[in-house]
Amino acid sequence: MYHEKGVFTRQAHVDIPEGTVEEEYGRNGFFGRATHLYRTEPPVNWVNIEGELRPEALPVLQMNGLGGEDYIAGRVAFLENADVRLSMCVLKTAMPWFFRNADADECLFVHRGRGLLETDFGPLQYEKGDYLVIPRGTVYRFSPEEETALLVIEAASEITLPERGMLGHHALFDPAVIRVPEPDLSLRQPGNWQVKVQRLGQITTITYPFYPINAAGWKGEVTVWQLNIRDIRPVMSERYHLPPSAHTTFIMRNAVICSFLPRGLETGDPGALRVPFYHSNIDFDEVLFYHEGNFFSRAGIEPGMVTFHPQGIHHGPHPKAIEAAAKIRRTEEKAVMVDTRNPLLLTEAARDIRWPEYWKSWQG
Repeated sequence: MYHEKGVFTRQAHVDIPEGTVEEEYGRNGFFGRATHLYRTEPPVNWVNIEGELRPEALPVLQMNGLGGEDYIAGRVAFLENADVRLSMCVLKTAMPWFFRNADADECLFVHRGRGLLETDFGPLQYEKGDYLVIPRGTVYRFSPEEETALLVIEAASEITLPERGMLGHHALFDPAVIRVPEPDLSLRQPGNWQVKVQRLGQITTITYPFYPINAAGWKGEVTVWQLNIRDIRPVMSERYHLPPSAHTTFIMRNAVICSFLPRGLETGDPGALRVPFYHSNIDFDEVLFYHEGNFFSRAGIEPGMVTFHPQGIHHGPHPKAIEAAAKIRRTEEKAVMVDTRNPLLLTEAARDIRWPEYWKSWQG
């Protein structure tokens, strides 16, 4: 049942009534039912917040423990729940052993660096901007050629691709741009090799008298994927601001990964909103990892930082973002967003480095 009361606009995000701001009060992460509220004051114009439910900014590359030689211990978590764990990892040298995650599928985003990723299915040369999707139970090892910083997303369920619907099978990116590994037995090395297996958070070490990456071939549907963000072509509209769900790259149980990339702003209609609309984060927590570019939507944010906006408190553009959007025709920022249906919890490592005054940044 659809209703209209008071002051409103016929087209959401366009020609917002003078003296009001628009808030999208929607369910199921922009996929479900919604109501638009036209408020006389922005819902983020708070003067005080007491308690845990507040926006957070995290310079995650400053967490203690990053950059060590141990790949497992060096994956420092900053947010987690029963469905996903978000960590950062910095690798400087080749792993002296192999790793298998028996707890989760992994999506590793290469924030910086390049090198070789060896897997059960074969090797891949990785570089900055790559998504590396590694199915649960895959044996792998990193050999960096440059210091490598990874955003690590562990999913308790399978990581898959979203349905494209009426956009068609080749929208956002053609499946043909996804690269998969091909076996190369010439990389084998003699000697005893260890595989460290993570199961229920514990590590079991298996030692083999041969190189564990020894498949001469493979066929099937389960393998490692490599997708660089330069091959993603964002959906755009000149006359309507699309919700974050239009930029979904991967899906999993109770969570999605979205990619925000350079695109044209909504310049085809002078009344069209050019910045993200205010919304209430009713059903999802929102995490944004800032990778590269000019982050006009957030003051004080630099590459390698994370913002966290939990369910139950409003979220929307900073005052300076609204001013900046009126003067530009494109956004040049590159960022990875993770939305989770179930609440995320800050780890102690994240609490140690969080920006305590971030919630004040909406005050101008």
